Amino acid sequence: SASVFSSQKPKSELVRTSLRLLTSSAYRLQSECRKALPAEPSPAPDIQLVTQQVIQCAYDIAKAAKQLVTITTKENNN
Repeated sequence: SASVFSSQKPKSELVRTSLRLLTSSAYRLQSECRKALPAEPSPAPDIQLVTQQVIQCAYDIAKAAKQLVTITTKENNN
């Protein structure tokens, strides 16, 4: 998602902050999902904790995406 904005320098610090949140949350989501499917013979993960982390990552991704839509819509209308 962040690659969409890589061809142009983001106009505001808020855009850069949203992109950082989006990128870091996506990496965290990938990491948490890997924990849910451990390679043998790893001990079983705490599924409740992993689920909470996945939900938080998904929330952060949605929040960052909403911020980007709001910001870019405002910038395009100016």
